[in-house]
Amino acid sequence: MNKYLEQWTSKPMMRELEQGIINAPNDLLGCHIFKEEDVQIFTAYRPCAQAVWVLDHCGKVAGEMEPMELEGLFGFVIEKKSARLKTYRLRIQYAEDDIIEIDDPYAFGKMFGELDKHLLAEGNHHKIYNKLGAHRMMRRGVEGTQFAVWAPDACSVSVIGEFNMWDARLHKMIMHGSSGIFELFVPGAWEGAAYKYEITSRSGEKLYKTDPYGNYAELRPGNASRITSLDGYEWGDSAYRKEHAKKSRKIREREPMSIYEVHLASWKKRIEDDDNGNFSYRELAGMLGDYVSDMGYTHVELMGIAEYPFDGSWGYQVGCYYAPTSRYGTPKDFMYFVDEMHQRGIQVILDWVPAHFPKDAHCLGRFDGQALYEHPDSRRGEHPDWGTYIFNYGRMEVKNFLVANALFWIEKFHVDGLRVDAVASMLYLDYGKQDGQWLPNEDGGHENYEAVHFLQHLNAEVEKEYPGSYIIAEESTAWPKVTAPVLEHGLGFSFKWNMGWMNDFLEYMKLDPYFKQFHHGQLCFSIDYYLSEKYILVLSHDEVVHGKCSMWNKMPGLEGDKFATLRATYGFMYGHPGKKLLFMGQEFAQKREWAEYRSLDWFLLDEDIRHRQMQDYIRELNRLYKEYDAFYYNDFDSLGFEWMDCWRPETSTVAFVRRGSSTKDQLMFILNFTPVAHEVYQVNAPCKGTFTEILNSDEERFGGLGRVNKKTLKAKKVSKPTVPKPGEAVSEKEKQDYYELTLYLPPLSVVILKYDYVTK
Repeated sequence: MNKYLEQWTSKPMMRELEQGIINAPNDLLGCHIFKEEDVQIFTAYRPCAQAVWVLDHCGKVAGEMEPMELEGLFGFVIEKKSARLKTYRLRIQYAEDDIIEIDDPYAFGKMFGELDKHLLAEGNHHKIYNKLGAHRMMRRGVEGTQFAVWAPDACSVSVIGEFNMWDARLHKMIMHGSSGIFELFVPGAWEGAAYKYEITSRSGEKLYKTDPYGNYAELRPGNASRITSLDGYEWGDSAYRKEHAKKSRKIREREPMSIYEVHLASWKKRIEDDDNGNFSYRELAGMLGDYVSDMGYTHVELMGIAEYPFDGSWGYQVGCYYAPTSRYGTPKDFMYFVDEMHQRGIQVILDWVPAHFPKDAHCLGRFDGQALYEHPDSRRGEHPDWGTYIFNYGRMEVKNFLVANALFWIEKFHVDGLRVDAVASMLYLDYGKQDGQWLPNEDGGHENYEAVHFLQHLNAEVEKEYPGSYIIAEESTAWPKVTAPVLEHGLGFSFKWNMGWMNDFLEYMKLDPYFKQFHHGQLCFSIDYYLSEKYILVLSHDEVVHGKCSMWNKMPGLEGDKFATLRATYGFMYGHPGKKLLFMGQEFAQKREWAEYRSLDWFLLDEDIRHRQMQDYIRELNRLYKEYDAFYYNDFDSLGFEWMDCWRPETSTVAFVRRGSSTKDQLMFILNFTPVAHEVYQVNAPCKGTFTEILNSDEERFGGLGRVNKKTLKAKKVSKPTVPKPGEAVSEKEKQDYYELTLYLPPLSVVILKYDYVTK
């Protein structure tokens, strides 16, 4: 062996290389100036190679490398300074007719800087997705992929993939000291190539992990990442983005928000019985975009877009947080989907799951052999009922991973908002746990302070970086100030799903009409607290699965009554203060429960006209919702709602008014939840004047019998007689005259009247 090579090579490092546990391969491999001897040394590790040559920048052979003590390790020395190479390549012969030329990955320096490491360690590197993961690039004129991964407890990490025949010996990654960052530039690693990280843990176990920051993944059941570039897509939504970027929290609160919640795989299927019979993002962009526009929705909310292993999880057990699922195409295909929605004026919300992640071996769990993304104590780090891990919100790099991920979807894919799943499970340490399965906080309580700080940090950063975007909480408890600003000690969410209203209202609607009179409070109670948060009223996917029945089947009575009651149900929802969300299929009265593996029952629209009429009804509600700002402008202001009638439980009728931005075109809603018609229904009116019916759910076009109020209605002044109690005077308010409307109120119906508020 050349004497300089013998002096240069370290036997301990060669043993680490041979055992696959080396974490500083660049100290041994690549091109180095051996300063003690002032010579240039080249070393390369290519197991199974018969011969290796060093080539100069012109591709000419500078010399043949000699085999060294470790099988597969080759070395070459240039002693003359004048002959030294500034750049080089390697020619490798594996067999007589198997010769390749490559650029040496250890000829390229590190790219992860000290500032990057510092910001990541303190949890403030919110563009970390531009550094970690796999990024196509050109370095010194050489095309390849820069890989970087955080694995602080790993002994060593290799990037393996189609570009190196999944051989972990060929691309050992370079560790950045105590930061836990490993990186390597792999020349020639091409777009679309599958890859993973082989991680050697402290115990010597070999782990094969998907890239936590990877942007594309194999189609299930494969679970490798794929190299891709997010650059180069030509967006067409610049005008849309510019307009929405200027919208403050207050502006958003005063805008219409009618959300269509969608599970892409089951909205429509190309082939019903094919496991992979999904339409692509690009196909769905046109189909769904046209449908949502036609139906008049303002937003579409997508379930489960971040890559996930198991279809049955609906996307709520995420495997790859930075990758749109490949079930429907590539990341750029998903960009096209969002772009097309925006060009139709439709906002896009993604469901986002920072509450937990699955235990699948290729995912985040025990990523480097230790608890890394999850809390190390199972009483804090696992959901026993869900069989999942809980993020360690107190670890800065983990908090950074999640905050950066939220910003990533907004920046790279232009999404307008995120709906955060299962917030309650994050806020409470004992959520879904029995005694002995959880640890209290430092004050002995069950509040998860670290999760609270994470959520506040998340919402503050999104509002600062993208003030036109919004974050929605699915929070099912009475945790205070969920939508209050962080500066006011709130969690800082833009909106909150009103789960309490949903549960109470659906329980009420399921009752036989006779028993509704005894549960009137379930219908009216939500008004007592509707101003406590910025609510979205939801009839979501969770309410039409697992034996809960479809919305249509929840309704009591025979088929005709079911349709009528469902129309009244939707009428009350649209009239109630708060933004709106309907799950797909509910708009045409899907009869079967939703299932993720099959298409919606679109055939119902052809089989029974009543389903088309229900679809027409929702379309009309959405049209009116956007036309009259009384539906939404004062959703979160006491001015926006007033009861006209909520004190007749025996008839199960209610009436209320909604006020918008002016005294013009205010709305009055009158609802009857029993199958009994009121020929002469008298109800308080908010003022004198003329009231015009703009929608009646009993109209024939919606499947009703046409029992409507064709003529305008006049509010009449009525003097309310008062009988004072013995010894009590009559108050001035009790002496006032009132206004009253008389109308026909059909059974199981909603009547919407418009009026101008008149003061004199």
